[in-house]
Amino acid sequence: MNAKKLNRLAVLLIVLLFCFFSSTVFSKGQDGEKKLTMELASKAAMAAVKQCESDGFRVSVAIVDSAGLIKAQLRADGAGPHTLDSSRRKAYTSNSLRGPTQKFAELLVKSPDLHSLAHMNDSILLLGGGFPIKMNGEIVGGVGVGGAPGIKFDEVCAREALKVLHAEDLFEE
Repeated sequence: MNAKKLNRLAVLLIVLLFCFFSSTVFSKGQDGEKKLTMELASKAAMAAVKQCESDGFRVSVAIVDSAGLIKAQLRADGAGPHTLDSSRRKAYTSNSLRGPTQKFAELLVKSPDLHSLAHMNDSILLLGGGFPIKMNGEIVGGVGVGGAPGIKFDEVCAREALKVLHAEDLFEE
């Protein structure tokens, strides 16, 4: 082999080694991050349904991603059909407004001039039972529970989903 071919081969080998090691380093950094995957969202939704079932309530649970699109949604046996829509809208609202839905419901009562907030779009629902999901320092989605006889009960179940997700804020009282 002449020197020119040997140099090309050496350069090619160095490039390939660089690509291999740099992709390994980058993929390890990305894999270590928490993400809102479908599998994790499904487990979290099931945990919330189970919590409400153990409390005697039949609910629906929705988990949305950062775009407000459903990542997972479950309706417990016997839960009313309206609970699907309310859980989705609570999850959407908490993600979109970046806070607990009950906080905004209370704000609306205190400041009637903000009443139009409830009508920004058809997916907003200012009723307790929704929390944003914060991971890696940013809001990555929302969880909403609908169907328990009272906001506090919906929130207990939604917190169970946040625990499974290892969310950074569990909104504990």
